Amino acid sequence: MCNYPNPSINKPALDYTVSVPINLAKSLEGKYYVGYADNLTFGKGTSAWARLYNPPNSGINLHVTVWTVTDVSEGSFRAQIWFNTNPPGTPQDSTLVTPSNLAYCPLPRPRVKLQYATNVEGNPIGGIKAFVRRGQSETTVVDDEQGKFIFPPGGSFLIFLSNPETPDISASGRIAFGWWEEPIC
Repeated sequence: MCNYPNPSINKPALDYTVSVPINLAKSLEGKYYVGYADNLTFGKGTSAWARLYNPPNSGINLHVTVWTVTDVSEGSFRAQIWFNTNPPGTPQDSTLVTPSNLAYCPLPRPRVKLQYATNVEGNPIGGIKAFVRRGQSETTVVDDEQGKFIFPPGGSFLIFLSNPETPDISASGRIAFGWWEEPIC
């Protein structure tokens, strides 16, 4: 049961032409989501990761718009960005996910899963290591992809954290994502 009146955000009273940023447009359509994985621990020979996973029967394409790595507690770190890989460890689903447009009732629910694992041994297998970023403790690494990374059902966008320059130090951090989901015609 909704305690709010139905929004009129999709029914303007005037005819007009505007240029709307794609992320705002997808939010207005109820297709944009944000979420994060917290307390990702790694170091001392282990790594951590978080990913956006598009399940095989989702019926949508995943468009990655933004990602961040923040609050890494100790030493320098490396963030490897992988497409469609099989990561080590057992994936856990993050509950820290929400639609960005809270005017809908009921709220839209994402089909994409934000998953993570901590203190894993080994490296991702298969897929494509697309690029690597490096950062220092207490800094934020961010990239705005504007939806250009597109993954069909069964695909994934993964950030793999490690600290090879300071392997004897334990560390922890957070990975956040923004994305939209587009139905497949």
